[in-house]
Formats: sequence, C-alpha cells, structure tokens
Amino acid sequence: MTGIPTAAVLIIGDEILSGRTADTNLNTLARFLAALGIDLMEARTVGDRPDQIVQALNALRTSHDYVFTTGGIGPTHDDITADCVAQAFGIGIKEHPEALAILERRYGDELNAARRRMARIPDGGILIANPVTDAPGFQVGNVFVMAGVPKIMTAMLEDVAPRLRTGALVHARTLRVSGVGEGVIAAPLAEAARANRDLSFGSYPFGAGSQGEIGTNLVVRGRDAAAVEAAIGALAERLTTEGVVVAMQSAVGL
Repeated sequence: MTGIPTAAVLIIGDEILSGRTADTNLNTLARFLAALGIDLMEARTVGDRPDQIVQALNALRTSHDYVFTTGGIGPTHDDITADCVAQAFGIGIKEHPEALAILERRYGDELNAARRRMARIPDGGILIANPVTDAPGFQVGNVFVMAGVPKIMTAMLEDVAPRLRTGALVHARTLRVSGVGEGVIAAPLAEAARANRDLSFGSYPFGAGSQGEIGTNLVVRGRDAAAVEAAIGALAERLTTEGVVVAMQSAVGL
C-alpha cells in the first residue's frame, strides 16, 4: 500500500434495496474515514445473494486498501455475510472459540442454535469488538465485517480505527453564494477547478425557486490547507467583482 489509503463500502441486505430500511451507515463511515485521512472511493449495495456479495467483495478488496461491509452477520437464515467472505477468500469457516465464549457469557442457557451461528468466523479472522450486543464482527485481510444496525456498526468502529493506516486530512472551505443559481457561477467555478487540479471543487444548490432564498454552496477541498485557502479566496474575489454576493463559511472537515 502506498500513498493515500483508499476504501470502499459494501452495504448488504434486501431490506436496504426494498426501501424498508434507510441506510445511514454509509454516511457514518464516510465521516469516520475522512477524519482518518482515508479516501472513500466507492460504495455498493447488494441484496442477500451470495454470488453478488462474493463478486462485489473480490472486486472491491483487490482495488482498495480497505473494504467495510455492513449487514448480514446476525442469527437468521439470511445472515450470510460470513460465509460469503470465506468463499471470497477461498478459506474455511467454523466456530471461533473466543466468539463462542462471548456469546455464551451473553446468552447463557438461551444460547440456541440460531444465536450460535454468530460465532462462525472465517478461518484466520480477527474479531471486532461489539460493545452494544457483544456479538462480534470480524476482519479478514483488508475486509472489515460489521453489523448492519447503525448503533452497533458505529460502536464497532472504535475497535477498527487503530488497525487502519491513516493519511493526510482533507481540508475544506465553503462559500455561500446567495440569490443566484448554479448556472451563474458555473463558468468561474470551472475555471478555478482547471487552475487548481490538485483540489476538488463542488457546487451544492439550496432553496426551492420562489419558495424562499435560493443560492449555492461552493466547497473547495484538498490536503494542502494553504492551497485551499488561496483557492477559496481567489474564487470569492472573482465572484464579488462580478456582483455576486458571497459569504465565507467556517472551515469544515469534509
């Protein structure tokens, strides 16, 4: 692994694709990775279909430094992520002694066959602590397998963070442009982007036409804080000379 570390997210579950459950884990992971200087490059959502999961895992784990999966590690028949990870890596899967001990402490006499399935970990897998419900996630190679329940997934990240190689943080500044839409500022924004190819320029409109204020938030991102400041300042000056009302926003981390 060289340069800035990259990551991908694989969201697993029919409930996400059906619309029954709204995913929030991607946003949580994006913010978590940004704070560590890791570039999230790709996100995919697949249902509870083994072939899709295995195919996606193999594609993502070979093209990114890290892959984070959410969903499919519970006690029910459609929780198949552990088996799919084992298949993707071409390794076996069996009960992990430490995972089983955790579940035995958690459930005691109520540890039935369904709950015991959560102790099945691909060979060589390293457990990821679950401080909410105890049932662990796991890491195999560069793949981190976590729960789909947002509260549990978020808690698991505390154990994941120390295992990751971090990169330089991304700095961001925002200009709030009021009273005009994206079409007015498109040309100056494109020119700024061409002049600063190491930076990222984004345009995010707000408002709803005649329903209140309209405008656009212009965001400049980059790992060189001084370059970000210079670029946002030059853009603000350019727009001001053209009669556009701008307001510099506080620095943000995303």
